[in-house]
Amino acid sequence: MLIRSKAPLRLGLAGGGSDVAPYCDLYGGAVLNASISLSSFCTIEPCDDDTVTFTARDRGEVFSARCAEFYPYDGLLDLHKGVYNRVVRNFNNGEPIAIKVTTYSDAPAGSGLGSSSTMVVAILTAFAEWLHLPLGEYDLAHLAFEIERQDIGLRGGAQDQYAATFGGVNFMEFHEQNRVTVNPLRIKQWILSELEASTVLYYTGVSRSSDKIIAQQIESYKSGGGKSVQAVHQMKQDAGLMKEALLRGNIRRFGEILGRSWEAKRQLADQISNPEIEDIMSNAQAAGAWAGKVSGAGGGGYIVFIVDPTDRVQLIKALDELDGNVVSFRFEPHGASAWTVPT
Repeated sequence: MLIRSKAPLRLGLAGGGSDVAPYCDLYGGAVLNASISLSSFCTIEPCDDDTVTFTARDRGEVFSARCAEFYPYDGLLDLHKGVYNRVVRNFNNGEPIAIKVTTYSDAPAGSGLGSSSTMVVAILTAFAEWLHLPLGEYDLAHLAFEIERQDIGLRGGAQDQYAATFGGVNFMEFHEQNRVTVNPLRIKQWILSELEASTVLYYTGVSRSSDKIIAQQIESYKSGGGKSVQAVHQMKQDAGLMKEALLRGNIRRFGEILGRSWEAKRQLADQISNPEIEDIMSNAQAAGAWAGKVSGAGGGGYIVFIVDPTDRVQLIKALDELDGNVVSFRFEPHGASAWTVPT
């Protein structure tokens, strides 16, 4: 048999950064995000040959070894190793599992859509389906967070794991000791359709290490960087205001807040923006975009633009003349899922 799973990537709309410790431990965080129709995928195939093989088809990376209880993290498919190590330890009495795990994603790592965390959720969801693990949505998302942030040691917040697990449009609250509350938003269909028509997603063609940018953010918090803390305060407040604008169907106001949040976000670390991003933003605004914001930690990846639907075509034409590309998507109401295929 084969076990397959998928988990949706997400657009970070407002409040990103307030879900990162130590900020959320001290002040509490709030994030507005939405899952989209780009996904991460996983296939598990149980084996009888006493080997473990991890393959990331989109990255061209393969790890293969004899069955073991634990595989150390060395930069080669650490996300796969992290999930395997935890599942063996927590749910298989420390006994190794002979298995093939094959993955791929619709977006590259470092793109700002939460692809690394989404991949962890996809792999973990496949294991949960196969081994009938007693994991509810909160349990699965929290375990994915622990694997990525604590076991592997990758810096970042918690919104990505919960967005991939729950799906839909969510207003998330982050508390001390890694407590998270997910508030799914009941948005009328006409509002969601209007937001979709008003949103253009552009890939800059540049991936970046979010770990380095987030590390600079964290260091700024710890050193008492008042400018950075005030910027995150603004972004957290904007998440609540953006939620209200969205629920009321005021997309123009939604766009204004998104633009203001981008200005605040730029103050968190000097790598968040660069001349290339600023040039893209200028070209987009000249073509009618109300506002734009880099999704995720910044530095490259995907940019979300909000535009009047009647100006959408001219914005896309202007962006097509640049080095990146416009990416089609829809908002995805469903979170991570898995299924078993008889063979």
